[in-house]
Amino acid sequence: MAVRSVAAPPTPWSKNLAEPKIHDTAYVHSFSNIIGDVHIGSNVMIAPGTSIRADEGTPFNIGSGSNIQDGVVIHGLEQGRVTGDDDKSYSVWVGENTSLTHMALIHGPAYVGDDCFIGFRSTVFNARVGNGCIVMMHVLIQDVEIPPGKYIPSGAIITNQQQADRLPDVQDSDVKFATHVIGINDALRTGYRCADNIACLAPIRNEQAKNSNITQMNYSTYAGTQLSSSLADSIRNLLAQGYSVGAEYADARRFRTGSWRTCGPISSTRDSEVIAALSACMADHQGEYVRLIGIDTKAKRRVLEEIVQRPGENGSNGNGATTHKSNGKVAQTAYQNGGSASSKLSAETVAQVRGLLSQGFKVGTEHADARRFRTSSWQSGASLQVRNESEAIAALESVMNQYPGEYVRLIGIDPKAKRRVVEELIQRPDGPVAQSAKPGATSGFKATTTGSAGSGKLTGKTIDQIRNLLSQGYKIGTEHADARRFRTGSWSSCAPIATNRESEVISALESCMTEHSGDYVRLLGIDSKAKRRVLEEIIQRP
Repeated sequence: MAVRSVAAPPTPWSKNLAEPKIHDTAYVHSFSNIIGDVHIGSNVMIAPGTSIRADEGTPFNIGSGSNIQDGVVIHGLEQGRVTGDDDKSYSVWVGENTSLTHMALIHGPAYVGDDCFIGFRSTVFNARVGNGCIVMMHVLIQDVEIPPGKYIPSGAIITNQQQADRLPDVQDSDVKFATHVIGINDALRTGYRCADNIACLAPIRNEQAKNSNITQMNYSTYAGTQLSSSLADSIRNLLAQGYSVGAEYADARRFRTGSWRTCGPISSTRDSEVIAALSACMADHQGEYVRLIGIDTKAKRRVLEEIVQRPGENGSNGNGATTHKSNGKVAQTAYQNGGSASSKLSAETVAQVRGLLSQGFKVGTEHADARRFRTSSWQSGASLQVRNESEAIAALESVMNQYPGEYVRLIGIDPKAKRRVVEELIQRPDGPVAQSAKPGATSGFKATTTGSAGSGKLTGKTIDQIRNLLSQGYKIGTEHADARRFRTGSWSSCAPIATNRESEVISALESCMTEHSGDYVRLLGIDSKAKRRVLEEIIQRP
């Protein structure tokens, strides 16, 4: 079978006309294109429809035992290189026993280590993925280094190192799954290589007969259960962080009053057993609400409350129901009917809530006493289970009543992008909240307001935050992003702020805001000793 592997064309970036080097034991389908300085190791399987072009960035390496499945594209930029395991420079390095599955894109400079799994339509660009990582479907990994042995759930967008460092570890079931995929593709490679040789096919058929009892695995570890893959990922992440998992249920009356009852205790830490127990609870209470509980047993607190089943809705078995995640408690308030008039909330806040809900965002709250406010150590209040403006207003007032002597702020959450779109202070213990826009504003999202210092671009709240950060010895920084980069979380740094004088910091912040007046700008609080961020606050929106 003729293989389409050709020398790189003479281009400004590739003038040596290097040809692919393919090991004798590898199988490369004739409907794949391999161009230029590409090193393909032993026992590699390259499926039809792949495009591996070392005509700009070069060279490429594909390690022994790896499989490159249908539709995979591997290419590289002229600029940028990674160091391979042989200490040489490469545009793209793919390690040994790694699976690049259907339609994945690996664009150099890129490094993918040994024993990795890159899921359908996932993209790795200008990044390193460590050994043993499991990357699920439709994932973007860009400008980061993923530590070895990490699990990246489907749909994740990992574009900063902080996200990468927080990823959960892979589980034993993930390793078995990735190993199984390697085994399947190795069998395919052997089969394709001798498909035209009857003498070669006979021993393979005998081997298949001997191994007919091999356990079959699905791409979804949880196929056959009644839980959605996103819910399974939530359980996996809780267990990976050492938390315990529980479940509660309530009928419609108890749900309105927040009087939940506990399902049987779930003492196991194995994800399969936890999923089975949660499925059993949902089956036992099909006409009721069921919620998943994540519990930090050491701190004796809840870290997650997520409704996974609702009565009378499509997908109430966990496959399609709308869920609301929070690191704190889920508010179960008896909301009042009526308009959105509020005695505790300003017209601006009501407009903000209206704007958030109209755009499909969720609403949550955080609170802090005076000490925690000075250190920006907010505690999660409630992720409000609301469907309209009046319910949201009533729930917000309930939270404010619950913490009358504390600061309370409104959080707007984009559940699809899993990010915050609004953080707005709505209660202070020492007096009314300064308004950040004229009453009655309808957008509810403008964060740049008249402040008490500088040229009037910063709010009094932001100036207080700056003062508190500096008083604790933290550094101040700023980042900006246009609308496209904001959606993907790809922020760019403004000029560094080396001073610790309040007036100079405020001046530098306002300078960044003026320079990027059409962009998002956020304030950063940085603990330089611990090398971590203690605050990220959006202070300007276009």
